[in-house]
Amino acid sequence: MALACLAVMAGCNQQHTSQIQKKADSYALVNLETHFTEGISDHGKKVLELYKLAAEEADNIYWQQNFGDKSLMENLPDAGQKAYAMINYGPWDRIDNQPFVEGYGVRPAGANLYPADMTAEEFAAFDDPDKDSHYTLIRRAEDGSLKTVWYHEAFKDNIERMCNYLQAAADATIVPSVREYLLKKIEGLKTDNYYESSLAWLDMDDSKMDLVIGPNVTTDDNLYANKASYGAFVMLKDLERTEALRRFTAMLPELQQALPCADEYKTFVPGAASNIFACDAITYAGNYNAGFKVIAINLPTDEKVQEEKGTRTILFRNVLTEKFNRTVFPVGNLMLVEKQNLDAEAFWWNIAFREVAHGLGVKETVNGKGTVADALGNESDFFEKMKGDVLGVWLACDLNAKHNFSTVLQRNDFLATFVASTLRSVRFGAEDPTGLANVAIWNWLVKQGAVVRNNETGVYAIHFDQTFQAVTDLASFILKTQATGDADAARQFAADYGKMTTALKADVRKMHLEELPVDIRFK
Repeated sequence: MALACLAVMAGCNQQHTSQIQKKADSYALVNLETHFTEGISDHGKKVLELYKLAAEEADNIYWQQNFGDKSLMENLPDAGQKAYAMINYGPWDRIDNQPFVEGYGVRPAGANLYPADMTAEEFAAFDDPDKDSHYTLIRRAEDGSLKTVWYHEAFKDNIERMCNYLQAAADATIVPSVREYLLKKIEGLKTDNYYESSLAWLDMDDSKMDLVIGPNVTTDDNLYANKASYGAFVMLKDLERTEALRRFTAMLPELQQALPCADEYKTFVPGAASNIFACDAITYAGNYNAGFKVIAINLPTDEKVQEEKGTRTILFRNVLTEKFNRTVFPVGNLMLVEKQNLDAEAFWWNIAFREVAHGLGVKETVNGKGTVADALGNESDFFEKMKGDVLGVWLACDLNAKHNFSTVLQRNDFLATFVASTLRSVRFGAEDPTGLANVAIWNWLVKQGAVVRNNETGVYAIHFDQTFQAVTDLASFILKTQATGDADAARQFAADYGKMTTALKADVRKMHLEELPVDIRFK
């Protein structure tokens, strides 16, 4: 009997290991390839290598913010668990926040940014003006009370090494704007004040290389959406595609006024210096590399900088191509009747305008409730993610109808590709703001009759007129909710639309059985 029990236990362990390995393998392994290194000088190549070294330090900081001691995951004896831990930056599956390594509970809502045993009442009573800063950790003092620790103090050694690499890059570069940005970024990393470095980054538009590094996004803080996570990108510009994109930055005021909402909800004036680039990413690090891979960014998030100078949108051409080929197209080909409308170029423009959309709408509520982020609280990231996705495809359709594209794309190509991309993204569940946004958008489309499921085949038909109307109506609702800071409406919308339905779970199961890649990871 003892031997039989051991055999059963071994079989269960092997089955668990096999399942974890399958999960790791569901992230297609790809190379981050680029041909834009041609013509870069020796000085430039040295700067590029220093950027990569600095990015590694940002990655090390993120491990501490999200989990703790990286070596605990690196030394896992099971190869499948180790591979999946490297993808997820810890022992928790980011799709459902459940542990896949024994000895760990559910992923903490505040990651490793707050004490795991901290209560909401305790935090509310914590009288420290720095507790809501994007750049402080909440920790226990020796007497058990709460205290704040600034990032530049908590991660002093990593930041010192990072700054040394950036200083060496500043000394090596021959581009004045790059040197100015790097010096300002060093100062920001040492003080947790990034206003000047954000302005300098927006001014740095004459370099073939680009670097984003530091604590920029708050998506790991599912308690209060306050604490920013470290991450980094190292990029090389695609000058040809950038030229095709740039004419839209001059249209930002026009795009703002065209938004499908009341005039009072679009009073924000986008900064005149906003720009847009197409790049090939050559390094992902930290938050940006954890779980599913972002394909574009819009920074800075500082409302003051956005109003004063605007934003920079960056699209990762090489990653976008891999995402479409390996995830979006296979899902659309399996799950949609109108698969003939799936188009890589439509995907490119949907994402381009998704990022542009983050710089539109309003940043301050119109009724004195403060910033949109403060007014919507925990729902702010979720609503901002939805805004980008929905307004992105709406803008692409609207501009295409006004003949602003020199392409043969039709409205239905943008919409079908958007539908396929949304359905692909619901595979990540509704546990974080990005996943919740996609689930909510999908359920909205279904309820509006925009996409209709054949329950026998599990395949969806797209009703294009209804889809465009549903996108328009949802965009209008999001813009109004943000502008008025209506947190109750935001929470109710999440409750009504943010759940995985039985049909949606069946769809995810179908995609899993067909072994379609969930996402990509980098060699």
